[in-house]
Amino acid sequence: MAGTGVSLVIAGTIRVPPENLEAFRPHMRAMLEASRAEDGCLEYAYAQDVAEPGLIRVFEAWRDQAALDAHFATPHLAAWRAAWPEFGVSDRRLIAYEVASQRAV
Repeated sequence: MAGTGVSLVIAGTIRVPPENLEAFRPHMRAMLEASRAEDGCLEYAYAQDVAEPGLIRVFEAWRDQAALDAHFATPHLAAWRAAWPEFGVSDRRLIAYEVASQRAV
């Protein structure tokens, strides 16, 4: 996360019934592609938990709060959330972390 100031990392999980994962995958891909193209998006990823089917791990990094606020106002985010009931998406648990610096470990 280059630059000065505070970047934001969003990390957490959502749940999708395992039997709905394949049908939901195109929606996840569309959200990833649109979000990654946004100004201020440094990283945006989903990963299926190896030990727990249907648990999707979310990781996002944003340049700043303004970039995240703009993300929340996008049509693709509205479409993403609108698709959730059809696929049984639940238990959204996302936390924002303010990051002032970073280093390799």
